[in-house]
Amino acid sequence: MQISRELSENKTQRRIIQLLKSEGPMDAGSLSKRLEVTPMAIRQHLYALQEENLVTFQERPGPVGRPGKFWELTTDANRLFPEAYAELTVALLKATAEALGPEALEAVLEHRAADQRANYSKTLEAETQLSGKLDLLAAIRTREGYMAEAAPHEEGGFLLVEKHCPICAAAASCQGLCRLELELFRSVLGAEVSVERVEHLLAGQRRCAYRVMPKAEVEG
Repeated sequence: MQISRELSENKTQRRIIQLLKSEGPMDAGSLSKRLEVTPMAIRQHLYALQEENLVTFQERPGPVGRPGKFWELTTDANRLFPEAYAELTVALLKATAEALGPEALEAVLEHRAADQRANYSKTLEAETQLSGKLDLLAAIRTREGYMAEAAPHEEGGFLLVEKHCPICAAAASCQGLCRLELELFRSVLGAEVSVERVEHLLAGQRRCAYRVMPKAEVEG
């Protein structure tokens, strides 16, 4: 995932932004170890990013002593990541709905989803195992800018995670996009598989995540 040029002059701050985007909230000590930069330098970079309203922190109780600061990205930091021509996309969606009506907009979205379904299905069809299908699906979504990964869930099944949404602005203005994406995953993974969204960027969470399980396990 490429960050915009706004931080191009500061490699360490770019790496901090990328790590917080990928891993979620972290304290300065963890960032220091991961990036191999001194804790003092990490804190200086964090405070500089905070002044630009790109990061904020929440205090969490520690085992001893004062609460620790866990840093995370603000919503303003979304502008540092590709947004798939967000302004143009939002404008086109609005214009379609106003000029042709909501039914026409729904038809456009359905057509897009059908193209995705055909392309995804062609890639996934050779894989028979659910874990393999999810790895392929995550790879497709990552190429499209979603920073996706799939991993076994501790309570069974799998979790498909998308840490970035390149169409977030469009999805915020047109909820049908999120609905169709969920339907898309259910379609390409097959009727024997249950897919439920358990985290949602538009609900204020830091990522979108989907719990994926064989329906036999859900019903059992």
